[in-house]
Amino acid sequence: MGLTNQSTGIGTLKEMFELDIKSSDGIVLALAGNPNTGKTTIFNSLTGLNQHTGNWPGKTVTNAQGNYSYLNQKYVLVDLPGTYSLLANSVEEQVARDFICFGNPNVTIVVADAICLERNLNLVLQVMEISNNVILCVNLMDEARRKKINIDLEKLSALLGIPVVGTSARSGEGLVELKEIIRKVAYGEINPKPINVKYNKIIEDYIKEMEPTIQENFDDKVKSRWIALHLIDSYHPVSEFHIDNANIQLINNNLLKVKSNILQSKFESEYLSTEKFNDLIVSNIVEHAEYISNQVVSINNKTYNNFDRKIDNILTSKILGIPVMIALLGFIFWLTIEGANYPSKLLSYFFTSLELKLSDILIWIKVPLWLHDMLVLGIFRTLGWVVSVMLPPMAIFFPLFTLLEDLGYLPRIAFNLDYYFKKACAHGKQALTMCMGFGCNAAGVIGCRIIDSPRERLIATITNNFVPCNGRFPTLIALATIFIAGDRENYISIIAALTILFAIITSVFITLIISKLLSVTVLKGLPSSFTLELPPYRKPQIGKIIVHSIFDRSLFVLGRAVSVAAPAGLIIWFLANITIGEISLITYIAQILNPFASLIGLDGYILLSFILGLPANEIVIPILIMSYMSTGSIMELSNLEEMKLLFVENGWTWLTAVCVMIFSLNHWPCGTTLWTIKKETQSWKWTFISFLLPTIVGIILCFIVAQGVPLIMN
Repeated sequence: MGLTNQSTGIGTLKEMFELDIKSSDGIVLALAGNPNTGKTTIFNSLTGLNQHTGNWPGKTVTNAQGNYSYLNQKYVLVDLPGTYSLLANSVEEQVARDFICFGNPNVTIVVADAICLERNLNLVLQVMEISNNVILCVNLMDEARRKKINIDLEKLSALLGIPVVGTSARSGEGLVELKEIIRKVAYGEINPKPINVKYNKIIEDYIKEMEPTIQENFDDKVKSRWIALHLIDSYHPVSEFHIDNANIQLINNNLLKVKSNILQSKFESEYLSTEKFNDLIVSNIVEHAEYISNQVVSINNKTYNNFDRKIDNILTSKILGIPVMIALLGFIFWLTIEGANYPSKLLSYFFTSLELKLSDILIWIKVPLWLHDMLVLGIFRTLGWVVSVMLPPMAIFFPLFTLLEDLGYLPRIAFNLDYYFKKACAHGKQALTMCMGFGCNAAGVIGCRIIDSPRERLIATITNNFVPCNGRFPTLIALATIFIAGDRENYISIIAALTILFAIITSVFITLIISKLLSVTVLKGLPSSFTLELPPYRKPQIGKIIVHSIFDRSLFVLGRAVSVAAPAGLIIWFLANITIGEISLITYIAQILNPFASLIGLDGYILLSFILGLPANEIVIPILIMSYMSTGSIMELSNLEEMKLLFVENGWTWLTAVCVMIFSLNHWPCGTTLWTIKKETQSWKWTFISFLLPTIVGIILCFIVAQGVPLIMN
C-alpha cells in the first residue's frame, strides 16, 4: 500500500504467477465472484484448515490459497478478491482479471448470489470472455427458496454454455456436486463452450478487424476476442501488459499497436469516442445479463424484500440512522464492559496461581534471584496482564462485531457515514476500517485494504489510531468508572459506557477533521465514488461466528500483542530495578519528564507509562501502578477503589483523569500497529507520520484542557 509504483501500479505480474501454487502438482482453480456472495464460505468449506493468506506481490490485496483432495487428486484453490467487474477500476479488479488471464488456472469458478443473479451475471459474462473452462456456482440457494425465488439452473447452463451448480455453502448443500463438476471440467470430460456477448455492430466490426492479427501473433491462452476488446480500453489498456509467462508481448508488437491505433482513430472520427466505446461495452454486457436473468429467474413472492426495506428505512434513515448506530455502539460497549469483568478476574487469578508455581519451580532448580525476578516479575507478569486484560473484551467485542457483519449491518454503517467521510475528502469504506479499529488498530489498518484509492487508503491507515482499540479500553473504563461515574453505585456501568461512547464520538470527529486536513495538504485529492452493496439481512450462524471471531481475530491479535509485550516486560523490570543513587531509573526519567508532562495535565510517571506502554497499550496502567508504588515489578491492585486512592495520593484530580483519557485516545500507535503500518505502506515515512500525527493532536488537546479548564473555573 502507499503511494509507490510497487504498491499502486499494475505490479509485478510475473511474480504473481510464481506463487506457491506454481510449484504445486495439483490442479489450479481460481475462485471469483462479487462481494457478499458467500465466496469465502465456499473457499473455507472446500479447503478447511489447509489454507494460508498473504499479499499478491506488488499489491496490498490479500490472496488466500488452499487445497483439498477429491478422488485422490489434489486441487489448489486461489480465492481471488471480491469484485463486481474485470474492467480494472481498482486494484482488486486488476488482480482478479490478471490472474484469470495470465495465471493459467485450469478451471475458474465464479460464485453468484441466487437472490441477485442478474447483477452477478455481469461478472460471469466478463470471465467467460477470457476463459473457456468456467463454472458458475449459484450460491445461497436456500435464501432464494426462502424468498420464493426460483432459478432454472439447467436453462441457465444452456444459455451460458457452461456448467452451473446450485449451492448453499453454509449448510454444505451442493458442494460435492461442485467438486465433481470441477473434476470433469479439469480432466476434459466436460468441455464448456461459453457464449459470446452480442455487442453493438460498431464493436463487432472492430473485433472482426482485430481478431485475425491477434490470432496470427499469439497463442490461445487468452481469447483473441477479449484482447481485441480491451486493446482500446482508455483506462487500463491491455497493451500495457508484458507477460513472458503467458507468451504475450503486446507492447513490442508494432503491427498490433499500429492497427489498433488506426482502428481507434477511425471509430473515434466516424462513430464515437473511446470513452463512449467503453461505455457501450459495459451497457451491452448489462443488457445481456438482464436478458438471461429474465429467462431463468421467476419470483413467486414479489414482496420478498419488503422486510429488509422496512428495516433499512430505520437503520439507514437520514433522521434515525446515526442515532440508532450510536445507541447500538453504546450497547455493545456496555455489554463489553459488563461482560469482561468476571472473566478478566478469573484469568488474573489463573495467571497469579501459575506465577506462584513458576516461581516455585525456578527457586527449586536454584535459579539466581535476578534471573527469577526478570523472568517472573518482568516478562511473565507482563504477559499475564496483557492476556487477562485484553482477551475478555476481545472475546466479547469481536463476536458482536462479527455478528453485525454476518447480519449485514456493517455496510449500513458505511452508508450512514459515507456523506461525512466524503465531506472530509475521504472514502466511505473508511467507516468500516474505523469500526475494525475499535477491536484492534492493527486489524483496522489491515482492513484498509478494502479501499481502492491509494490516497484514501493511506488517509484511513494514518487516522485509524484516532479511534481507541481494545487495548485502550481498560484505561478508559477504569478512569471513567472511578473518576467520572464516582460513587453512583447503581449506574456506574451505564455512566462509564456513556462516557466512553462520548469519547468514541469525539474520536470520530477528530478522525474526520484530520482526514480533511490530510486531504488538503500532504494527500491532496478528491473523494472517489464506490459501489456500496447493501446485502440482504441474513440469519447469523452463531457457532461459526464464535469460532471465527475467537480463532481468526481474538487469538491472532492477542498473539501479536504478546510478541511485543514480552520484551517490554523485560525492559520495564530493568528500569525499575536499576538505581541512580537511591532512586530507580524509572523514577529518575519520570522526574526529567515531569515539567513537560505538567503542561499537558499529566505527570512524569504518567507520560513515562505511555512511553513504556508503546509495545502494548494494555500495560500502561500496570506500569503506572508499579511506578507509584515503587515495587520494581508490575503490580495489580485488588479493586478500583484502591487504584483511585493510590492515584489521588499521587496528586490526581478529575482533570488529571480527563487528560489521561484524552491522551489515551490521541497518542502514538502501539508497537503492533506501527509494525503493521510499516508492512502495509512499505514506507518508513508514512509510519513516522502515523506515529507523529496523533501524538501532536493529543499534546495540543491535553494542553488546551489542562490550561483552559482552571482559567474557566477561576
